[in-house]
Amino acid sequence: MKPPHQRAAKAKTGISGLDDVLAGGLAVGHAFLVEGQPGTGKTTLALSFLLEGARQGEKSLYITLSETERELRGGAASHGWDLPAAIEVFELAPAESLLDADQQQSLLYSSDLELGETTKAIFDAFERIGPARVVLDSLSEIRLLAQSSLRYRRQILALKHYFARHGATVLMLDDRTSESNDKTAHSVVHGVIQLEELAPDYGAERRRLRISKYRGQKFRGGYHDFTIATGGLVVFPRLVAAEHRTSFARTQLKSGSAELDKLLGGGIERGSSTLVLGPAGTGKSTFVFQFVAAAVKRAEKAAMFLFDEELSLLFDRTKAMGFDFERMRDDGMLHIEQLDAAELSPGEFAHRVRSRVDSAQAKTVVIDSLNGYQAAMPQENALILHVHELIQYLNRQGANTFLTVAQHGLVGDMKAPVDVTYLADTVILLRYFEALGSVRRAVSVIKKRTGHHEETIREYRITGKGLTLGDPLNNFHGILRGVPVLVNDGASPLKRDMASDVNS
Repeated sequence: MKPPHQRAAKAKTGISGLDDVLAGGLAVGHAFLVEGQPGTGKTTLALSFLLEGARQGEKSLYITLSETERELRGGAASHGWDLPAAIEVFELAPAESLLDADQQQSLLYSSDLELGETTKAIFDAFERIGPARVVLDSLSEIRLLAQSSLRYRRQILALKHYFARHGATVLMLDDRTSESNDKTAHSVVHGVIQLEELAPDYGAERRRLRISKYRGQKFRGGYHDFTIATGGLVVFPRLVAAEHRTSFARTQLKSGSAELDKLLGGGIERGSSTLVLGPAGTGKSTFVFQFVAAAVKRAEKAAMFLFDEELSLLFDRTKAMGFDFERMRDDGMLHIEQLDAAELSPGEFAHRVRSRVDSAQAKTVVIDSLNGYQAAMPQENALILHVHELIQYLNRQGANTFLTVAQHGLVGDMKAPVDVTYLADTVILLRYFEALGSVRRAVSVIKKRTGHHEETIREYRITGKGLTLGDPLNNFHGILRGVPVLVNDGASPLKRDMASDVNS
């Protein structure tokens, strides 16, 4: 039997994210290994691969040595799949079925057969069906039948060459339950897809995959997060910012507050990132909301991803400040999403942000806060790299990124749980300070890569009318430490403000 002349060079897996990682899919006519512990999604991936073949009009064969056909179809049904006639399931049933005298003659029992007889049964089924795609589940059973590494290697080679001669694309599944350190199949197959499941100390399990080998093909390396949802695997390819470049005009954008724009040297540049840094309660989110409202007023779409605040509470408190985010959302100008850090992987989060920028053309993106983002990856060591790639990607799409970080402490020497100040183009620093027995707030811009900015410190207030900034506090020092000291007796803005508070 010869392979069809019209067959494509790549066989798609039916999982768009995995096809992206594989640079288009699996090379037709080759054998690939899919390995992972039980529960990592090997069978689900294999069924997606066969279902995609059925959509392309190809016949497929699923050879199961460890699972019954009923169990296999039941697993498919849990995803809403009804395996079509184009997918043939060939069951090498377990030994318990020998007790049934009514078993059909075509059923074989892997535990009672020699390896050669099992292989012959597989070849006979293949010859009878003539499939373009084959799944062999699993190699652990073949390894047990072989009983030696030499015999096992020869058997894998025999299977590979037989399927290759007939032009079939093959997935060999291995659950690593026997001889987990045996890499025999790795050297034989054309490519290897490794699936992993991680169990953090708190929260849902995390799954990721990696292509450890793909002969003659450049692929997206590294680990890629994925989930198993109803309908199959959802793979989130690792974001590589360098692959996504667009051209746009670097215009200056206003915040809607004249004083804040002065502090920022006129505004912020399109395609830049801004970090708002300060202790809890200083109004970091309020500064960011100012830019979101300004973007929507310019008829630009925005997206907000919240880790820390309940949406209903956010809508109520921001409406009192003049920001009607609920109406903006209903009008389709604002995408606002509350995220559960315990249920989210970094790859999935990056995918959500990217989809809003790509599909909805959001030009203002808010991540509130990076503390919550860090909580989404409690045992990850690459937070800075994740943030770097995400910021770079958004910048290159002409989107403005706003991130907030809550520092530990209220006054004096404070530290952030993660230092990303060097990644952001603009850094806005918020501080509490004491004045005449009351707690006040001060803001300064400590960094701006894209141009000049004021080096002053301004007092600000959050009122029912939103955010208001005062004049620069020129006659004091020590404001950022929390206890300002008057330098001279000039009529400074802060002194006048203090006096008016006392008189009132």
